[in-house]
This record gives sequence, structure tokens and C-alpha cells, in this order.
Amino acid sequence: MTNIILCGGSGTRLWPISRTLMPKQFVKMFDDKSLFQLTVERNSKVCNAQMIVSNAEQYFLALDQLEELHKRDASYILEPVGRNTAPAIALACLALDKDEIVLVTPSDHLIKDEIEYEKVLFQAKELAKENSLVTFGITPTFAETGFGYIEAEGLEVKAFHEKPDLQTAQKYLDAKNYYWNSGMFMFKAGLFLEELKKYSPDIYEASFYAFNNASKEEMIRVRHDDMEKIPDNSIDYAVMEKSNRVKVVPSNINWSDVGSFDALYKELPKDKNGNTKNDKHISIDSKNNLIYAKDKYIATVDVEDLIIVDTGDALLVSKKGSSQKVKELVKKIKKMTNLHEVHLTGYRPWGSYTILDEHSGYKIKRIEVKAGKRLSLQKHFHRNEHWIVVSGTATVTVGDKKYLVRPNENTYIKMGEIHRLENEGKIPVVLIEAQVGEYTGEDDIIRIEDDFKRI
Repeated sequence: MTNIILCGGSGTRLWPISRTLMPKQFVKMFDDKSLFQLTVERNSKVCNAQMIVSNAEQYFLALDQLEELHKRDASYILEPVGRNTAPAIALACLALDKDEIVLVTPSDHLIKDEIEYEKVLFQAKELAKENSLVTFGITPTFAETGFGYIEAEGLEVKAFHEKPDLQTAQKYLDAKNYYWNSGMFMFKAGLFLEELKKYSPDIYEASFYAFNNASKEEMIRVRHDDMEKIPDNSIDYAVMEKSNRVKVVPSNINWSDVGSFDALYKELPKDKNGNTKNDKHISIDSKNNLIYAKDKYIATVDVEDLIIVDTGDALLVSKKGSSQKVKELVKKIKKMTNLHEVHLTGYRPWGSYTILDEHSGYKIKRIEVKAGKRLSLQKHFHRNEHWIVVSGTATVTVGDKKYLVRPNENTYIKMGEIHRLENEGKIPVVLIEAQVGEYTGEDDIIRIEDDFKRI
């Protein structure tokens, strides 16, 4: 069985923890592991292979986090633009044998009852062998308005329902035959493609063409124009709501999509006053608060039921119960700043950088380059750069010169000069970079050569 892991989405309801270039599935919030890593670990117990569908930026995050788990044999499909779950699953199934059973899971869900989880997977697998499209219905524990619902009669699906209002959600809860739609599925790869072709032929044909036209050197890399031509639609609308082969497995697996700060609060460990445990939190008579901070101390006095999240470059304060509105907040943020995209620390395939200080005319960064990696051969039009090596030995190329820069040594790159930073050693290279110029944005870069095919 192959686990298809869907890594799309930016988790905007968990801003500012979750950003476009570091979405919630890759943030390490649970015992220093990410939801993506927990997904891989959980499903590796029942699946012998992983196929990860992501965009190019998330590919390198997934690669690094799998390396930490000592898993190096996953396969990848890279989407240049997201077109929702139906095309993502179709592309993955096209890469597999038609009789392969696939477990399709989001990368950002938390499942705490793994014993029960393995039981429902076994039940689903038996149904999948009999040519059913299986969806997993989460046994609801309260009247939730943020999920879609599956109406069932035994294992038979009667209807899918959109996110309800509170009164309707309560009716669903009382009826005992409605389940939260988990977004997890199991079926034979070929059967899904047959049903997609039958009920959404436009998605099937465009996906089939895009797959056959994709680059397949190290991973399956779909071409941008081909991906854009695939209609944007979810698996629910494209197939599950139309097919007569759908079964639902009721699942009481202690599941959460961690889709809001209210949901996150329920999953994090708490102190005796109901505040989430945080070494940086100092409080007097404060209760039942979600406190998230890594670098700053947060002090609270006589406050209750608040969400306080500090990420260095952004501070969120909200009432508990209102965190679904964070998604609306991000729409406003997009109009004013790029804080929805990236943290102070940005991750790249060669390592990472952290912005230490930034003002008009200059920016100061800490850069870490992993052993054996190098940045692209590049140039900038609007800034000069000063590099000071803190640890490791950097190999620097400037123009036609190549030389070593050791700890406590520095070098200078003039505006417009072609240059490259490389780590040929066995330990990370750490350096401080001071950028000086009229513009210091990350998009002031022309790549001439790149090991990671980002040109």
C-alpha cells in the first residue's frame, strides 16, 4: 500500500506560525516533530511507500524532514501551481500500478489513537480490495461548523453536506449517523482514475496529458502551463459525491485537523492554570490561554481565554472562540505586507537564513549552509554584500576568482558581480551577511546556475 501525502495549503488560520513558505504541516509543534513527520511515521507502519505531492518550495522542506526520520526512499510529484485535491491525487495515481491500493492523507492532521487508526485502515483496505472508494468519517464529538459532514447508513454513504450552521450541526450530532469529513481516502489507483474519467473527464484528460508531458528525471515535475490547464476541483466534488462505489468507515481515532488556534489549544500540554506550557510565559492570575513564543518572554496579568502568538516579526492577540477569523485577517495582511509568506527565518534547499535586522538601505542576515551544499551562481542589481564567516570554511566564487574564507575572515561582493557561496566541508558554514543598497528584497536575484533547478 502506498501513502499519498498531500502537502499543499498554507494553513492561513494558524498565521503567524504558519506562512506560505513554512506552512503548518512543517512547523515543529509536537515534541519537536512536525505534523508532516508524524503523518509519515504513523502511516509507515501500514504503508510500504510514500508518494509526496507538493510544490517546489515544500519539496525541500519535506526532503529535509524525511532525512531527520532517516527515510530517503519517498517519491515526489511537484506541482508548479495548486489545482486542489482531485488533480493532485490523479497525478499520483497515474504514477502507480492500477491495482496498487493507496491511502490518501493530508500532511497536517493529528491522530492520537493509533491503535484504533490501524483497525479502521484494515477495515478500509478490505473494502478497497473489493473495488470501493473508501472515505473515513470521523465520529463527531461536538457540533462543529468548520467541517463538512458525511451522512451514512452503515457503511453506505447517503450524502455529503457542506459546512453547516450551528443549529444544523447540532442536528447532525444528535442524529448519530453523520460524520466529519476527514479528507482521508483509500482505493485502488486504477479505480479512482476510472471514476474520475467517468464523472470529471475534463480533470482526467488534463491530468493525463500533464503527467505524460512531465519531467521524470529525479522526481515527477509537472510543467507550469500543463498544470494551469487542469480544472481546479476537490476529490469530493469531482468524484466522491457522484460515484456509486463510495463507502465510509466510521473512525473514532482522536483526530484533529489542527485547523485553528482553538483546535491547537486542545492538543497542546497545559499547566495547572490551563495555559499552554511555555518557558517564556510569566503570569499572574492568568488562565486558559494559548501562549506561543520562542524568543520573547510574554507576561500576562489577569487575562483569560486569550490566544497570544509571537513570532518575532508579528504578534497575534485574539479571543479564544474567534480564531476562525484569522483567515480573514490574512487577506488584509496580504494587502499591506508579505508577512503571510515568510518568517524571519527562511528555509532553502541549501540551508537557511534568519533576518537579524532590517531597515531602509540595509539588511543583516545569519546564513547557514549545509555540508556539501552551495547557493546558486547569482548576481544582484540593487545591493552590495559583506560576508563574515563565523564557523566552518566557505568557498567563495566572485567573477572568475575562487577562494576560501575562514572563521573571522570576510569578503565583499559588489553590486552586479556574479558570485556563489559553497560549503565543501563536513560541518555547516555559518556567516553574517550585511546587505547595503537601495533595495534588499529577496526577489533581487538573477540565477545563472543552480543545483536545485530554480532558474
